[in-house]
Amino acid sequence: MRTPKIKSTGQIFLIPQEQIVPNPNQPRKRFDYDELEGLAQSIRQNGILQPITVRQKDDGSFELVSGERRLRAARLVGLTKVPAIVTEIDHKNSAVFSLIENLQRQDLDFFEEAEAIDRLLTEYGMGRDELCSKLGKARSTLSNKLRLLQLPEEMRYRIARAGLTERHARALLLLEDDERRARALGIIIDRRLNVSESERLIEQMLSKEGKTRNNFRGIRDVRVFINTLNHAVDAIRRAGVDADAAKSETPEYIEYVVRIPKLEQLKLPLPTDVEAV
Repeated sequence: MRTPKIKSTGQIFLIPQEQIVPNPNQPRKRFDYDELEGLAQSIRQNGILQPITVRQKDDGSFELVSGERRLRAARLVGLTKVPAIVTEIDHKNSAVFSLIENLQRQDLDFFEEAEAIDRLLTEYGMGRDELCSKLGKARSTLSNKLRLLQLPEEMRYRIARAGLTERHARALLLLEDDERRARALGIIIDRRLNVSESERLIEQMLSKEGKTRNNFRGIRDVRVFINTLNHAVDAIRRAGVDADAAKSETPEYIEYVVRIPKLEQLKLPLPTDVEAV
């Protein structure tokens, strides 16, 4: 029997499980069974505290927009109906919403995150500035995420399966071809190398090829670079420009942002014509 079209959106409805179909644009590909079991146990005791979000299709069924983990856990529990918020959204915006929601909730691993960002940029035509704004990420962060896709899919699978980190993956990108990357990855997995050990391994491989880089050695000199930037900002301020500087750190990056007012906002004295002697 075809489900009648729901006209009131934004409300919570109890929707039969069999009427909910997966989102074909779900960016998350890997689900941890133990994690789902933990969520299922919570649902057994407390129910679903946060409804899933769906959109109603023309045939009356409901396509999942967000809440894949909750839906899967509810099915493990055996719930026949799931609380859901029905939203009016088209297919394209449903895909964008699902991708962005997963990115904001940090539900994706770093490869899934890179793939989701790439899809938003290529398939759905979002600009980098718009995406940076929605995700609260710097352009350099997005660029570094997208570089991970230079690794072939099979290698990405091995990295994820071995539980390696994003820094492991970025270190492999320093090698110029997939054959050397695969050889390095095999050693890293077999010897269970941490990030620092993996970086040293790759530096040794580059050194043997006569292509030693300063990517790792230069890290100890970062404070010198920061001091240089601080001196530059001080010089700008002494010139009468109200420059604003901010430095932030994460386990992976140091970000230094300098904001300088545009020319029309500066209130500097204009040079006068030189009088003839």
